[in-house]
This record gives sequence, structure tokens and C-alpha cells, in this order.
Amino acid sequence: MTERLEGKKGLVVGIANEHSIAWGCAKAFQAEGAKVAITYLNDKAKPHVQPLAEQVKAPIFLPLDVQNETQMEAVFNTIKTQWGELDFLLHSIAFAPKEDLYGRVTDCSRDGFLTAMDISCYSFIKMARLAEPLMKKGGCMVTTSYYGGEQVIEHYGVMGPVKAALEGAVKYLAYELGASGIRVNTLSPGPILTRAAGGIAGFDSLIAEARHKAPCHDVPTIDDVGAMAAFLVSDQARHITGNISYIDCGYHIMG
Repeated sequence: MTERLEGKKGLVVGIANEHSIAWGCAKAFQAEGAKVAITYLNDKAKPHVQPLAEQVKAPIFLPLDVQNETQMEAVFNTIKTQWGELDFLLHSIAFAPKEDLYGRVTDCSRDGFLTAMDISCYSFIKMARLAEPLMKKGGCMVTTSYYGGEQVIEHYGVMGPVKAALEGAVKYLAYELGASGIRVNTLSPGPILTRAAGGIAGFDSLIAEARHKAPCHDVPTIDDVGAMAAFLVSDQARHITGNISYIDCGYHIMG
């Protein structure tokens, strides 16, 4: 069988360890024939991410703190120099200061809200702007959200409004970049125990509830998300844009 992503080149941002959603996606991209560039947050994260980058034979492996303008531009300049083009981008990062994440949205600080919005939402917009000129033949940009951006999920806190903003940004990017053949989509997995999810109070109960309530009576894995991501960045999904793809065993349809 022909590999769907053979000849394609993509950037994966957001791998922290082997439990990361971004890692599930990177594995799927590489298995389908794509070359993937991978970033890591800082020197502390590098030892956890480097073996994974080597596993998928990533030809580009660079540091990226999305609040660091120099690092952001260096990643895309390296892609331009080494590859000359980019076919897809996966953005899977989210952060909010603990003191704001654990409390009520009503009580979140201005600085905490802006930090969460900058890292979790604006960084995708910035990457889209830098990736656009590299997607000369069109392409696909994908980010990750969660049902808490649409409905209130207890303990999700400030990340709910931030994910709502991210989903709104996806729609506008899809509209603005569509004429260039660039598609923009959102992945919305059900609860998966990742490093970021570990910071949400009562997350184990959330998983148990999702497994009970979802029609499939299960929760997804990072590999399930990766399979959907690989489809979305492939030419088979060439008419899918501005979309939220749920990988949640049907949880989102339950009232």
C-alpha cells in the first residue's frame, strides 16, 4: 500500500515525552512516509524528546519556546534552508500558570490569562504566519483543542476560554489561507493522561466519567489521535478545513 504522506515534510511542536499527543501524531506521520521536524521546549525537556526524535529519524531537531521570537524564527528559517518548503504543521501545546489554572475563571489574574492565551493560542497564529510562505503548494495546519472550549468542564478553568479562542482562530485562519490551498483544522481528543493533563484537578475522575458516558465506553489513545492527524494532513482530506475533528469515542454528542 502506498504511504499517504510519502514525500511530505511537516513540523511537530509540542512533544514533551512519550505520552504526548504530539508524539502520537509524529509517529503516525513518519509511519505514513513523511519527514518530520521536531522541537523541544528547553534543555530540561531535551533528554526526554531527543530519543523520540531519533526514533522517527527527524532530520531537524531544535529548541522552541514559543514565547521566544528568536527561536521561533530560527525553526522556520532552518526549515526554509534545509527543505525549502513545508507541507504540514502540528501545534499541540497548552499552558496556564498553576495559580490561575486551579482557580475560578472569575479570579484568574490578567498576567495568567494573557500567558495562557499567548502560549496556547497566539503561538498557533504566529506559526501559521511563518509557515504560510513555506507552503508553496498548499498544505495543512493542525492544532489541538478539548471539549472544555465548547462546554464547561469542571476544573478546566481558564483553559476553557483559551481553547475557545483557539478554535475561533482556526476558523478565521482557514478562511484567510484557503485561497492559497492551505487548510487549517482542529483535533479535539477526549481526555488523555498527558503531562499537561496531569495539572488538571480531578483528571482521573474525568477519564472515568468519559469512559462511562461515551457511546464507545472507552477513551482515546495518542495513537488514535495520530491516526486522525495523519489523515487530515494527507491529500485524502484536501476538502476538509475549518473543522473540529473529535477523537473522543463519541463523548461530545452526549448532553
